Amino acid sequence: MTIESAPALTGCPACGTVAEAHSRRVVRLVDAPCFDTPVVLIWRKRRYRCREHACTTKTFTEQVPDLVRPRGLLTTRAARWAIGQVRSEHASVQGVARQLGVRWRTVWSAIRPILAAAAADETRFGGVSTLGVDEHVWHHVSTKAPQDGGRGPKELTGMVDLTTDENGQVRARLLDLVQGRTRAAYADWLQARGKEFTAGVDVATLDPFQGYKNAIDDELADATAVLDAFHVVALGTKCVDEVRRRVQQDTTGHRGRKGDPLYGIQTILRAGAENLTDKQRTRIERAFAAHAEHEKVDLTWQCAQQLRSAYKHVDKAEGRKIAERIVASFPSCPIPEIARLGRTLRKWKEAFLAYFDTGATNGGTEAINGLIELHRRIARGLTNFENYRLRMLLIGGGLNL
Repeated sequence: MTIESAPALTGCPACGTVAEAHSRRVVRLVDAPCFDTPVVLIWRKRRYRCREHACTTKTFTEQVPDLVRPRGLLTTRAARWAIGQVRSEHASVQGVARQLGVRWRTVWSAIRPILAAAAADETRFGGVSTLGVDEHVWHHVSTKAPQDGGRGPKELTGMVDLTTDENGQVRARLLDLVQGRTRAAYADWLQARGKEFTAGVDVATLDPFQGYKNAIDDELADATAVLDAFHVVALGTKCVDEVRRRVQQDTTGHRGRKGDPLYGIQTILRAGAENLTDKQRTRIERAFAAHAEHEKVDLTWQCAQQLRSAYKHVDKAEGRKIAERIVASFPSCPIPEIARLGRTLRKWKEAFLAYFDTGATNGGTEAINGLIELHRRIARGLTNFENYRLRMLLIGGGLNL
């Protein structure tokens, strides 16, 4: 398809003098595909001559930003289409490039400026009242600084908007990714957002990592820190696994094998008691009764289920009472793993109990982490942190596009 702009008076970009037509230049542009078929536009681009003899700009070509960025190959429409494919259809940049009939670098060079401009827009941080934070590993190679040939820290800290909208739905919107899993990484990001942002945050959810808690205490002094329910329940489940393996070794002298009672129930011990079938309950009871030492696993499992029941209770006030009993009783438990968990919960008591007042969880943050993992696999990994950040902000809904 051949296109050209409508005739119009055009001023010289240097001096503003009305220019005169000089010639045409044919430019090939790649447009969004039509019915899965690549589309090519032939743009008869106008060239102009400045009439002012003293002007240093003798000739220049027209620019139409709504059509294509300067010196770009993809049209603006094609770039927006590519962004939509990556964000909504979970497409890879290479897959989009194949559909357009171009290379990866051509597609990324067209969409990267759009994503970077959206990421630099501070208005996207407005209206955040519940803030989640969590870490994830973005690479498994050298941790040397980028200037020394590495990729920097393996861990990234991600901030997620967990504010509830007018329909009662959690936004679960990725706000940013910063390098490192430290107090400084989180605190520096909060400081960069300014007082208006931090003053608007009422609730801050986190996993039991003291570095993040210190950053919240320093930068979000008026916010309520809430220990994430998922991580707390996971700690209880971890205790069950640890005790089961320890008792297995003590009673048999080896790791679990087929036919061992405790080995046969390792999976169902991780499930909630309310989800077990009668057959599964019978298997658990039979395994616990197989040896006197298995009573330790039984007690640990009951403690983990009690911890789970605090979060499962319909009445938050009743759930809080269960949680308070847990904090009071677990540290004195004869099972070392449960006693250690009790000391952890006692240390985090305020943030642990805050859930039953706010109902806030880091579930939306974990959902975003799942999307990040998905797109990292789709991309076969990314070696450049800034490209990684922009890609994940796009799929995490953090950009106003």
